[in-house]
Amino acid sequence: MTWTDSQSWASSLMGPTPLAVSIAILLVLTIPLFLHLLIYRSTTSTTLPSFLLVGPSGAGKTALLTLFERGQHAETRTSQVPLSVEVSLPVSTKAVSSKYRSVNDPSNQAHKKFLLADTPGHGKLRHHAFDSVIKPQNLKGIIFMVDAADMSMGTSGAGNEPLHQAAEYLHDILLLLQKRSTRSKTSKAPRELPVLIAANKLDLFTALPPPLVKTALESEISNVRSSRATGLLDSGIGMNDLDIGEEKEWLGNGGDGKFEFSQMDEVNIAVSVAGGNVLGADESDVKQWWDWIAGNL
Repeated sequence: MTWTDSQSWASSLMGPTPLAVSIAILLVLTIPLFLHLLIYRSTTSTTLPSFLLVGPSGAGKTALLTLFERGQHAETRTSQVPLSVEVSLPVSTKAVSSKYRSVNDPSNQAHKKFLLADTPGHGKLRHHAFDSVIKPQNLKGIIFMVDAADMSMGTSGAGNEPLHQAAEYLHDILLLLQKRSTRSKTSKAPRELPVLIAANKLDLFTALPPPLVKTALESEISNVRSSRATGLLDSGIGMNDLDIGEEKEWLGNGGDGKFEFSQMDEVNIAVSVAGGNVLGADESDVKQWWDWIAGNL
């Protein structure tokens, strides 16, 4: 008996027999259920979105991490190793991804959670932050924290070491992000990665306001870029060997002129500055930082 015979099992399955109808009903009911379970498990196993917390030592990164995680202050020490914690947005702050969700949608809670990764600020330990930038894991943004009370206008380099250290570190972070964009192996540009410069300790009298923090950092980054270019030229590398414009080895517009954060828009990196204070005589003020995180979550 061949499969073309009317009494064969193949013909029975293809014909309008009770067996064929039963199998068809079983497939119709089980396939959607199987696909639902498969998709549900794959989405629930997705890692939480993350934000990278970087900056020089003493800027207040670990204090901010503790405040965001616990909702209150705690004694902190200088970080020696990276630390990631799960954080939830405050009840009053709504993530941009939940903008059109109903307040009764149970998935709202999931869209308000994220990982905050603190990295050591010491010069010898900054490779942890650089590794996180090079190989991001669902990274939504970078928070670069600076001590606004430890900066001053009008002096640069050795005369203002805290500003120089912050600008040099920020320069390296932005340069890595720029290379990530310009050296992409696909025709599609990498997703926009925002950077927040969190000017901390604004409650102190000596703190620079955010606009002056922005100006001071832009000016000092220009000095860092210029000094590094001079160092390479003094080492015997010619200008033709640097390929400044083509390879984007220099931060911003080919390393010429004054650096401005707006130049990073060309490589899909949005840099903003917002002030606040983790510790204060009265209370902390971190609302602008929460709002920035919610706007990118």
